[in-house]
Amino acid sequence: MFDKLKQLREIKKLRDSLSKEKIEVEKNGVKVVLNGKMEVEEIQLNSDLGKEEQEKILCQCFNEAVRKIQMILAKKMSLF
Repeated sequence: MFDKLKQLREIKKLRDSLSKEKIEVEKNGVKVVLNGKMEVEEIQLNSDLGKEEQEKILCQCFNEAVRKIQMILAKKMSLF
């Protein structure tokens, strides 16, 4: 029983430390900021680019940010 309580505390610490993480990815003036909960905190577009180009770069930025958050999570989980 105490082992489970210890595990729950560790999971809570992991979740808390992840929530403090922020990843920012910028390409051609288009920027996405994601937090450790994989929530979008900020999106910045480049008005000099066309709509399709902005959409394409926004997708790339978002996908890269998600991969980076997943890598941070995996690293922290390996320490758990």
